Amino acid sequence: MFKHIVQPDLVSIFSSTGSDPLGIFSSRTDVSLPSDSFCCCLNDSTSTPHPDAPATLIVAPVLRRQDDAEEEGYKLTQSVLHIQSPTLQTTFIQSPPLGSQKELGFKHPWIHIQARNMGREWSFEVGVVDSTGQEGIIRCSTFQKEPNLKLTNPPLLHLPLSFPPSSSYTLTSWCTIDLNFPSLISQFNSGSLTHNNEADASTTEVPSNTFRLPNGQYSHVSYVRIYATCRLRRIWFSESGPSEALPWEFQLFTGEHQ
Repeated sequence: MFKHIVQPDLVSIFSSTGSDPLGIFSSRTDVSLPSDSFCCCLNDSTSTPHPDAPATLIVAPVLRRQDDAEEEGYKLTQSVLHIQSPTLQTTFIQSPPLGSQKELGFKHPWIHIQARNMGREWSFEVGVVDSTGQEGIIRCSTFQKEPNLKLTNPPLLHLPLSFPPSSSYTLTSWCTIDLNFPSLISQFNSGSLTHNNEADASTTEVPSNTFRLPNGQYSHVSYVRIYATCRLRRIWFSESGPSEALPWEFQLFTGEHQ
């Protein structure tokens, strides 16, 4: 989609406050769970407008601060995308849209995701391509206990995700997750990660001699998929890491905590 165009140092592919947040995404939900599997835009602070019946919003998790007072923490006073399902693998958004034969093609070494913890398991994945054209999948999940390399086609590097990061004084369930692709793509050739500690119904192991593992330098991103359950504010790529100064519209502005 964007591989052969001039790419600025910072590119946003999703903004919940834009006029068409899912313009280059498709979404999928579990039709067998109409009350608990859906995507909708709502105000993070008020959780309105409510999704159409029979969809029912889950209750946001309570944060416990140092003084043991229970509260939900600071919320955003703006529209966000709410993605919800008890079976996370069946409910997600993806860019490019499902069925597309195109790749995203962004060459930036960093991806940044602004998301809110909703108290359920959560996962996201990114397809990365090396300089030889070999693709691999980087998946981060809150239920994964340790790094794991699955010999699927394409190969899957499954990483544990702390969401939100551990803190003794949590002010909000919102956080920004940053991934550096060049540092992760080399892990596809780490023999110590090639084992299967946990079953994964979304992947099927195949003989390792039927495909190649990514072993070249990082080239570009093929796709991005965000699974349930979370609230999503923005996804962007950058040339610099999380220490770079961001435009004001990329920053998280909250209202009064509850």
